[in-house]
Amino acid sequence: MTDANFNTIKQIAYQLTGISLSDHKKNMIYGRLSRRLRKLCLPDFNSYIQLISESESPETTDFINAITTNLTSFFREEHHFNHLRTEVLPRLMRTNMGSKRIRIWSAGCSTGEEPYSIAMVVSSFSSLAGWDVKILATDLDTNVVRKASQGIYNAERAEGIPNDYRKYLQYDKQNDRVRVHDRVKKIITFKPLNLLHTWPMKGPFDIIFCRNVVIYFDAETQRKLFDRYADILKPEGDLFIGHSESLHNITRRFSLCGRTMYKKVS
Repeated sequence: MTDANFNTIKQIAYQLTGISLSDHKKNMIYGRLSRRLRKLCLPDFNSYIQLISESESPETTDFINAITTNLTSFFREEHHFNHLRTEVLPRLMRTNMGSKRIRIWSAGCSTGEEPYSIAMVVSSFSSLAGWDVKILATDLDTNVVRKASQGIYNAERAEGIPNDYRKYLQYDKQNDRVRVHDRVKKIITFKPLNLLHTWPMKGPFDIIFCRNVVIYFDAETQRKLFDRYADILKPEGDLFIGHSESLHNITRRFSLCGRTMYKKVS
């Protein structure tokens, strides 16, 4: 992979996904795309670039899946889930008492640990029985969305789940796996979604989790995305972002209400 090849791949990645690939990721991208070249029996990166440059190329989805990074875990950044349990959901149970409806979006759900963690917290509220609670879980990578929808994980992946929520897992000791219980799965809908494209859902959402996603976007793309989040959130809706992310100098439509936790103000 020449520098010219990598620069072209960076441009295509940005056009398709909004992801800004830094130069230090060249070796990682080389390793991931080399597997695509071998699978497609292509002689070089020039041939691959020509393929993904074609309009509506069937390789585009595999290219996007190859360049995206999926690092997640159950109850990652646990203070978010504590805030959801102690502050956000109790407040929504008061303000939404008339409709008995709550809508949550996990944007960039990866392999599903985040939306399942949210669903476990929701399921722990017996007073929400009979409410219309739905979680939308989306990701750019079609492979991880497919895996997430299965709700099956190696047992070691579940080690970080607090004891209070382990009742929502079914253990398969023979295969050293866990399966998320159906009563948790049933409130989640998994869908592939490119955040830069048109959103088919209309909202409004009460809560949006978008954690460790915008770190791959440049500032202008972040501004546009957070504006769209504000537009689809209810007044005073809650936004959770990643530990290394900030809305400072990006948008004024949210106010900070805790560590990487925001509330819509306009």
